[in-house]
Amino acid sequence: MACRSGCCCGFGPLNEDNARFLMLALVIVLYLLCGAAVFSALEHPKEELAKERWAQRFDQFSQKYNLSKQDLKNFLRNYEEANVAGIRVDNTRPRWDFTGAFYFVGTVVSTIGFGMTTPATTGGKMFLIFYGLIGCAATILFFNLFLERVITVIAFILKFCHEHQYQRKAVLPENGRRISEDHGDRQRDSLAGWKPSVYCVMTILGAAAILVSCCASAMYSMAEGWDYLDSLYFCFVAFSTIGFGDMVSSQREFYEGQVAYRLGNFLFILTGVCCIYSLFNVISIVIKQVLNWLLQQLEAPCLCPGQGRHQTRRNVVVPGHLRARRDPSIDTDAVNDSEGDGRRMSGEMISMRDFLAANKVSLAIMQKQLSEMANGLPRQSTSSSRHNGFSGGVGALGIMNNRLAETSVDR
Repeated sequence: MACRSGCCCGFGPLNEDNARFLMLALVIVLYLLCGAAVFSALEHPKEELAKERWAQRFDQFSQKYNLSKQDLKNFLRNYEEANVAGIRVDNTRPRWDFTGAFYFVGTVVSTIGFGMTTPATTGGKMFLIFYGLIGCAATILFFNLFLERVITVIAFILKFCHEHQYQRKAVLPENGRRISEDHGDRQRDSLAGWKPSVYCVMTILGAAAILVSCCASAMYSMAEGWDYLDSLYFCFVAFSTIGFGDMVSSQREFYEGQVAYRLGNFLFILTGVCCIYSLFNVISIVIKQVLNWLLQQLEAPCLCPGQGRHQTRRNVVVPGHLRARRDPSIDTDAVNDSEGDGRRMSGEMISMRDFLAANKVSLAIMQKQLSEMANGLPRQSTSSSRHNGFSGGVGALGIMNNRLAETSVDR
């Protein structure tokens, strides 16, 4: 039986997308196991020490004031219930006035979810379900639109630098004359299909995220009295929407320059979340390249006798001047304005009409794939539907695939 995409040693042919999915799942499980081992080694001893200290203080307090341990436990449990409603020992601002509620809904729709404020009433919990459903979806759409535009700005800057380098190379050093007209046409064709490297974009977004985090940490250190490293930790937890809730900004009742600080807090969180969201999506492209390389290494010893290596192909996005024109049918995975004639340049801002049209095509593709899987029909494995490691992608991944170029992987 001839080998197909994926490894075929012992388990028969495996679809390349499925092989990549299984490998990613295995990598994530291994990553979780390693992370659990590290955090357990770092944090577990301190947890045991804290339990011992609390047990000693609990016994000393009950003996000193001649209190029943059970009564004291019941009192502490009542305080925990009151803390859910916003009652705390230290002096904090009201959590459910309008400004506090606005801060809460901001953490909901951004999916940060610090947890320092949670609805305690049945009506509030039921309203949160429907409110969060629409709010989170709208915010994800906003993040995708931000991602599209920040990639457009970066692509415009990088393309300007790229064109400037071409113009400098267009001058002959010996006589200062321009190169031939045919060569100039080839250069223009090359620039027309040029897209920014994913590694350059990742570097720029990483630098922007670090800059925003460092500036925000300086503000939080001064306003909240936190250590600078603790402020950096808070920035990553908040900007990545992890939102543990152990450290939360803007919770005191009064700050010096209170209005300016709360405005700065809102802007920093909004900017930081957008930057980290964009950076995560770029890093996901790099992770996908690593998975492709691992699959390539695993496929090499699994080739059947007489079967050569797969043809060289681009991994996600091929520059326009090297890519064959595809059939604009529903079977392709990336039918958008960046293909063929009428293609948008890397530095051109996408319009809302184009964005919705691209999403409509992606939705139709996804519905078609789901229908085929439900009916047990085989998926078409054409070159146009396999140019991307994850079949074109939908949402943020699709945006990244359509806007960035990646290094090729020999398969």
